[in-house]
Amino acid sequence: MATTGQVIRCMAAIAWEPRKPLSIEKVDVAPPKAHEVRIKVVASGVCHTDWEYLNEAGRGMNLRSFPLVLGHEAAGVVESVGPDVTKFAPGDKVIPLFLPFCEECDQCKCEKTNLCKKNWENTQAGVLADGTSRISCRGQQVYQFLGVSSFCQYTVVPDTSLAKINPKAPLEKVCLLGCGVSTGYGAAVKTGKVEKGSCCAVFGLGAVGLAAVMGCQAAKARRIIAVDINPDKFQKAREFGATECINPRDYGNRPIQDILVEKTNGGVDYALECVGSPVTMSAALESTRDGWGTCIIAGWTETESMSVQVIKILMGRTLKGTYFGGWKSAKDVPQLVEDYMQKKLKLDEFISHNLPLAQINDAFSLLRNGQSIRTVISLENF
Repeated sequence: MATTGQVIRCMAAIAWEPRKPLSIEKVDVAPPKAHEVRIKVVASGVCHTDWEYLNEAGRGMNLRSFPLVLGHEAAGVVESVGPDVTKFAPGDKVIPLFLPFCEECDQCKCEKTNLCKKNWENTQAGVLADGTSRISCRGQQVYQFLGVSSFCQYTVVPDTSLAKINPKAPLEKVCLLGCGVSTGYGAAVKTGKVEKGSCCAVFGLGAVGLAAVMGCQAAKARRIIAVDINPDKFQKAREFGATECINPRDYGNRPIQDILVEKTNGGVDYALECVGSPVTMSAALESTRDGWGTCIIAGWTETESMSVQVIKILMGRTLKGTYFGGWKSAKDVPQLVEDYMQKKLKLDEFISHNLPLAQINDAFSLLRNGQSIRTVISLENF
């Protein structure tokens, strides 16, 4: 492409400091270095994690370096590749990934985990392999959130953090597989391994929770109980497969775990926590059945602690965590795209709003007020 090897000037939404609205700015995106790929971002989902790192920085989340370009759930097209890149070429449709897959480390070679740590510490700190970002504004380095930064029209990512996908895939839909849908769906079918005929409870009906409901249905669970304090989400939950919906506020001060144990005559077989609240995590564990109940934590928090009564574990329960739904990112995401293309997986139904980059702060407001499931930001229509 004509821009190969050149700095690209484009638009991005910059977080200059925590708890302040994002600012739309012109930025410079440097060419990719060795084992890096520069992509033109076409669409990006707005994930609750983006909002949390902006507004809960230093609270439930570790404080990241600012200024920062958020966004980590995206899809785009390869613009150029750096030296030693062999798996990608300009024009490829791709999904950037906050979780790498190097194929070489012990974690990548082990079927028990997806936690590749290639460049992990750097990307968590907002920089690439050489310790710097490829994005700058007004002569100042701008950090790349999780090594991605998809609220920018162009970005540069490691070649181990990128999935090449079906060239016919609609990027404004499959971008959701970069985080939320993959996480919730995988929590049920990959990490939790929900069994046919089982009874499940899903806590939280955002995109991750609805994807978990979808996963439980795909696993042919007999009973899927959706739990949320916002009843406006119940109809959508039923569309994804929930057999019943519960609002904890309808039961006064009674703990939701007691309600679920009572309604299921002993507890659910699987509980999936998709909120990121330690209190909800404890409730989810306590809602499972003695002997074989399994609780999967998919909700995200970094610095908080959950309370676990030891007796709940001694009585045979299993408590598991999941990161990106257990999928080996670059290896498994292309197949998830194929599943969507073959109508085995829903994506369109998650999208409640489509907005241009200039309205990114409106997207955060919709998310925070519980008015959206997923807003997809168009980076082409500024």
